[in-house]
Amino acid sequence: MTGASRSSASMLKMICLTVAIATTLGSAAHAADLEFDGRKAHAESVAGGGFVLHTPDRPVRIAAQPMRSVTASPMFDALFALAQQEMDQDRVEAIRDPSFDEGRPVPCDCFKTGANWPYVWTRDVSFAADLALARLDPQRTRQSLQFKLSEARDGHTAGLFVAQDTGSGGSWPISSDRVVWFLAARHLLDDKGFAEQVWQALQGTLAQDRAMVFDARIGLYRGETSFLDWREQTYPDWTREDVRFIGDSFALSTNVLHYQALRLGELLAGQHGDGTRAAQYKAWADALAPQIDARFWREEAGQYMSYIGEAAHPVPYAKYDLLATSLGILAGVLPTERARRALSAYPASAAGSPVVWPQEGNQPVYHNRAIWPFVSAYSLRAARVLDDAPRIQREIESLMRGAALAGSNMENYELLTQKVHVDEGALSGPVVNSERQLWSVAGYLDMVLQGVFGVESDGRVQPKLPVALVPELFGSRDRITLQMDGKRYVLLKPKALQGELLIAGKVQRSGDTTTVQLVPAPALGPTQRIAADRPAAAAAAYAPATPAAPVARKRGTHWTIAVPAQHVLWRDGAAVAVQDGELHIADDGLQHCLSLTHRQNALESLHSPTTCIGPQQRLPGAQTWTWTQPAAGRVRVRLQFNNPNGPINTGVTAAVKQLAVTCAGQPAQSHTVVMPHSVAVQESTAAEFDLPAGTCAIQLQDGFNMSALQHFAHYTGGKGGRAGVLNDAEVKALLLSPVAPLAGDRP
Repeated sequence: MTGASRSSASMLKMICLTVAIATTLGSAAHAADLEFDGRKAHAESVAGGGFVLHTPDRPVRIAAQPMRSVTASPMFDALFALAQQEMDQDRVEAIRDPSFDEGRPVPCDCFKTGANWPYVWTRDVSFAADLALARLDPQRTRQSLQFKLSEARDGHTAGLFVAQDTGSGGSWPISSDRVVWFLAARHLLDDKGFAEQVWQALQGTLAQDRAMVFDARIGLYRGETSFLDWREQTYPDWTREDVRFIGDSFALSTNVLHYQALRLGELLAGQHGDGTRAAQYKAWADALAPQIDARFWREEAGQYMSYIGEAAHPVPYAKYDLLATSLGILAGVLPTERARRALSAYPASAAGSPVVWPQEGNQPVYHNRAIWPFVSAYSLRAARVLDDAPRIQREIESLMRGAALAGSNMENYELLTQKVHVDEGALSGPVVNSERQLWSVAGYLDMVLQGVFGVESDGRVQPKLPVALVPELFGSRDRITLQMDGKRYVLLKPKALQGELLIAGKVQRSGDTTTVQLVPAPALGPTQRIAADRPAAAAAAYAPATPAAPVARKRGTHWTIAVPAQHVLWRDGAAVAVQDGELHIADDGLQHCLSLTHRQNALESLHSPTTCIGPQQRLPGAQTWTWTQPAAGRVRVRLQFNNPNGPINTGVTAAVKQLAVTCAGQPAQSHTVVMPHSVAVQESTAAEFDLPAGTCAIQLQDGFNMSALQHFAHYTGGKGGRAGVLNDAEVKALLLSPVAPLAGDRP
């Protein structure tokens, strides 16, 4: 693009942005009104400093609140007060859940998760604390976080650990994002007692996850995506009844959270004078960061993938998620230009940004086809890091619009209408929703405090305000004001509006008042400005349907696999060239794993179930086996098992074991295998061993799962709770296959 055409394109973009903000939020003359998709909301101030928000369905009365914004927009000011009111409504003296203590109240001066979720969940409270709660109510936030710490009750495991809540396949390590707790805890270390608990929990949790979740060959931590935990909503539909793949796969969001936890471990180890641990955590974090960038980036999409396949078949998945990308940007693990490209081009509808893309046509609205306000808040934070004015504007608009039309900071919204529910038969949704969802409330508060006024938790004032929002927020005023904790923050409008983004110029402090003169941000250079290459409608685009597993037929010394038109065949993690609709693979005496994707209209489906070809030995038995290795080489081992101890979607009794292999003349080897809840006999996660020629003894040894935490002695919704620790499955056999030495490594 020439300089002149780039300038023209930039001018057109600015005109479009201005029209969009006027259309969505209303002009300065109507800053009390908001209209979208045929629905209207109106805000008015009332005596005593309160407001009334008139939504399409009901009036919502909002009392005067401790923090107050004074802008030209009664709607903006009212919604800020609403978020504070809902935060206060989420403060409780006791929590309860039907699956704990038979639903009886548990004393806890904590934050509950939302109107419909009166309990404390690790992931929800941690993200909410990181967004806003830690700075606004540190004591209650600490107490909420402490509720999720636990010692073990198995009689031999020492230490303090973060609890992974009930979840897919019986929880950890199928779900392995409990380290999100440290994202919140890092803000509350000024309390010495709590800081010591954080240090103890870091040591215990990081050690467990390194031993049982980390894959040394891939260089990443295994486990489910953080927050996107409804299996078939974002993973292939075939995970609905088999979550083994999820436990074997690698997720961007979860790995970024592990990186952040390691950096905190490095910091606290140094403060405790533990140089050995500090160096270890630093080395682990230093090695993890480049692996995150290299393995999750997909150049042809210009995006970071939400997850990739297992070590045996580490294929790229055409699923992208906004929280993961935003967390990666905020953690500083993604190179700036790739990060800018990914966030700028991430699709959005007129209503806001979907949490995942593309959408799945056979799934109802929940994570699929949905906007989640707390994710929008993290996207806003990431956009501020990159000075991405259009994305900042889009997320502020979306957060305001959702709360105004619903009359509450909801858990989620449908992607195109931003409704709290749409009726579409089997695809209706969101299928689960709640008012005053804690992390949505926190996300809204963060949007006002940091996203608009630029007030950081450390007291710095660094606004990054899109020019397109100035008419709405300033109107004819020369300033807008935030009153918070006895302090006053004033943003002054520049005399002339230029560019896309306003930042802090001269900053003056007088007593409790900080006044910031807004000035235009330096224009992004040609290499920094990445125009989104997808229209807004693409946010709702559906991926092609997931294909059936490839069928391999053995003919003599070759395998033949039929590949339909518009399909891609993948082998051992890489796409392979196919001629005339067939691929012929020579039987080389090793196991190879295959899958198919369907490509249509520049979109790609999720992967089919995996088909593995090649030799596999089945050794019956439940705990000990003897194997004679014919020649030195690498073998992949899985267990054939059934785990009926809970449903696929919840519980704490994923069976976690250690496979120990002892061969003459070689040190013993041991790797973790996981047997999640299952609906029938299936295969466990995989372990790989380098074996010498000769006889080897293989033994299944006990491991550790969430039922071993004292925290779950209160669990009454399933096995492994009050009745005691349960870490077991019905093992039928050991499956053993020879594989290439570098099997599982991406080219």
